[in-house]
Amino acid sequence: MTARPATDEPAPPRRAGLRRCAGPAAVAAVAASGAALLFVRDPHRPGAYGLCPFHALAGLWCPGCGGMRAAHDLLHGDLSASLSSNVFVAPLVVVLAVAWVRWVPRRWRGGNERMIVVGPVSTALVLGALAAFTVLRNTPWGSGLAPG
Repeated sequence: MTARPATDEPAPPRRAGLRRCAGPAAVAAVAASGAALLFVRDPHRPGAYGLCPFHALAGLWCPGCGGMRAAHDLLHGDLSASLSSNVFVAPLVVVLAVAWVRWVPRRWRGGNERMIVVGPVSTALVLGALAAFTVLRNTPWGSGLAPG
């Protein structure tokens, strides 16, 4: 009796599903590592993570300025402080969490698509909103949107 080569036998469904979920698992591990770092190291302290190169060079707030402080505040359960640092972070966290939760079963069942696929119209809308946010937070009437 001869043994069949391993390449002829399909992987059991559970093992194949686990292998296909390596990408989502890696994304979750990176997100958890970043969240753990932001939870224990407070970005509200000056110089805790360096400084924003755009703000250092131009003296203006970029759309990401205040993002780490907002994520830190979210991790500590302070939604109002998070929104005052950067209003885009909380919705972004929700969108990414929902996308990841929807991505895992698709990958388990054998799909090979990405976690998020954004079309050209959505891309233009998001970039337009970020540009408007950047301009607004750098003007006197939108100064409430600047990181606090």
